[in-house]
Amino acid sequence: MSGDSGPERGPAAEAGRRDQEGDAALGELGYRPELRRTLGNFHTFAAGISYISILTGTFQLFYFGVSFGGPAYWWSWPMVFCGQLMVALCFCELAARYPVAGSIYNWAKKMGGPHVGWLGGWMMMTATMVTLSAVALAYQITLPQIDDRFQFVGDGSGENDQAANAVLLGSVLILFSTLVNAFGVKLMARINSAGVFIELIAAVLLIVFLAAHITRGPSTALTETYGLGSGQPLGYFGAFLTASLASAYVMYGFDTASSLGEESHDPGRNAPRAILRALVASFLIGAFILLFALLAVEDLHAEELSTGGLQYVVLATLGDTVGEIFLWAVVVAITVCVLAVQAAGIRLMFAMARDNNLPAGAKLARVSPRFGTPVVPAVLIGVVGVVTLVVNIDQPQIFSVITSIAIIMIYLAYLLVTVPMLLRRLRGREPREGAFSLGRWGLPVNIAAVLWGTAMSLNLAWPRAEVYNATGPQHWYLRWGAFLFIGVVALGGFAYYWFVQRHRTGVLAEHRFETRDPSGPAAPPPPPAV
Repeated sequence: MSGDSGPERGPAAEAGRRDQEGDAALGELGYRPELRRTLGNFHTFAAGISYISILTGTFQLFYFGVSFGGPAYWWSWPMVFCGQLMVALCFCELAARYPVAGSIYNWAKKMGGPHVGWLGGWMMMTATMVTLSAVALAYQITLPQIDDRFQFVGDGSGENDQAANAVLLGSVLILFSTLVNAFGVKLMARINSAGVFIELIAAVLLIVFLAAHITRGPSTALTETYGLGSGQPLGYFGAFLTASLASAYVMYGFDTASSLGEESHDPGRNAPRAILRALVASFLIGAFILLFALLAVEDLHAEELSTGGLQYVVLATLGDTVGEIFLWAVVVAITVCVLAVQAAGIRLMFAMARDNNLPAGAKLARVSPRFGTPVVPAVLIGVVGVVTLVVNIDQPQIFSVITSIAIIMIYLAYLLVTVPMLLRRLRGREPREGAFSLGRWGLPVNIAAVLWGTAMSLNLAWPRAEVYNATGPQHWYLRWGAFLFIGVVALGGFAYYWFVQRHRTGVLAEHRFETRDPSGPAAPPPPPAV
């Protein structure tokens, strides 16, 4: 063997070759590589799992599931997982072939054309900014339970004390997230990965501690419905569909692992693996936390299950000292979840802007030479997040409606990928194979993903008073808020695109991939890694 053949076949050379394959996939989409490839396997996995954020979602929404479905609502968790797994498998095929920033936008554009792509990106971007605010509000659910001193506004008993305090705590969190994301993906990834590591360790320990305090068997807890749904046309099934929103609100965002593809090493292989690992790990951890919480709580009919939620279970079952340690882990989970949500929104805004598909596209798509990240989108998303939070001070009911609608918009954005993908399959145009392929299972999985996405979108948007008009006077526009708000956002946004922005669309010159002319200068190189 020659002396120089070893390094060519070594791990570094192989990693470099695979990074070049990722750059080539970008070139095929018309983009030159600009973002720095600094993220490894765990970084991309952590991005997906922190967006889903099991500790954040379960602690924030457990009360809702129990309130409307009783302990038997647990069965919605595996139901939602099976449906979202079909979507994730479709995304894995696309992530292997097109590991690109703003994954949903670019995949919808590749599968359905530029108009479908714009609508998918617009829906996802709008929903992400609202989701950022909704996750930041979770500080209020947890921090004051750890220590009363975190209730900075009043004592919590005033009409707007909790809402105003939630805005204060959430705004501080969004400010922190904005600074971290603006200073570069490497800093964000390090903090995010450390936070996810803490979250995973805490989640496993929580499962063990709750399992050690079991007071009943699954046959008792998982069949208890509290008699909900009696006298209703659909019986308990109707109550279960409402309660299933608590699971549907959690298990999404796994596509974030691919949205960081332009900043990841070997993205064609790492992104699909990260998507599946994030979803499966989240399902298993969440399933056991919810199960053992229901088996361990002393009184399965305690009113606090529907008010204090999982925080009540942890404190009542494990005691104040141990319980508060786990609640601090929840605070960490909320923090990294906000980081991941904002990171995904930044990449999406950057991806649309470099196609000149947003106003001031050149400014939004500019990559900071110092930090190697789009700074303007980070600041803009942070500002919009704080402004959205302020709505919660005097109109918490309207904010809860908008938050619910944001989740629906994400499910619809997913459909704007899976539906065009299915139509291509039915026409005999299978996605080009990458490092991950469903093969002959592609068509049935794709059909299942579309059916699931359609059914759950309708379930989420159904005009239930308990979801869209839970308190105060009943208003028809709140009950039908999902259809009205999404209609305004989708039709209004698309009208702007159709009459104004689409005439300007096209990859901006400074971001355009250009093949090298042997007789001319080379294309400008990407910024150096740091």
